[in-house]
Amino acid sequence: MRLFAAVLPPAPQAAELGAAVDALRSLPGADALRWTSRPGWHFTLAFMGEVDDGLLPDLHARLARAAHRTPPFALRLHGGGHFGRRVLWTGAAGDLDVLRLLAERADAAARRAGVPMDEHRAYHPHLTIARARGEGPSPAPFLAALDAFEGTRWRVAELALVRSNLPAGGVPGEQPRYETVASWPLEGGAGGGEGPG
Repeated sequence: MRLFAAVLPPAPQAAELGAAVDALRSLPGADALRWTSRPGWHFTLAFMGEVDDGLLPDLHARLARAAHRTPPFALRLHGGGHFGRRVLWTGAAGDLDVLRLLAERADAAARRAGVPMDEHRAYHPHLTIARARGEGPSPAPFLAALDAFEGTRWRVAELALVRSNLPAGGVPGEQPRYETVASWPLEGGAGGGEGPG
């Protein structure tokens, strides 16, 4: 199954972002973007791709250990950014050091469980809100509208393992469906312990 580790924004915070995205969808060029499905909004921590079922017990155990060692932390949705003209996203503010630590631990857990992972890169927290089908419109008006966006802070208290079900129906505009298959509470004390493992 196709899996990734993630932090999921609670419904009230997703609704705040939803209101901001509704405003973006009325801007010139918005119809050239494919807007992501709100039930699927997430901060990817570690993308694993296709994971063999035989690796799941060890992966679950290692992700549980990573969550157990990491303290709950404060986060809020904040501002916006883009990757070229292809991806538009909102960012995060708050205890980003702990978010990055959790991402490192989730990545290490997957590697140690035998999941073939892409080359490790510095973690850049973002929640994708739209993608361009090709070369998209200028991101400038969207970024200007998102610049003042400040979501309400929440306490991140769990690590989620999410299954990505890719569209199979061939329907234009069909979105992937995301399903949380497991989650673990963040239980670490102050500082969260040492290292990513």
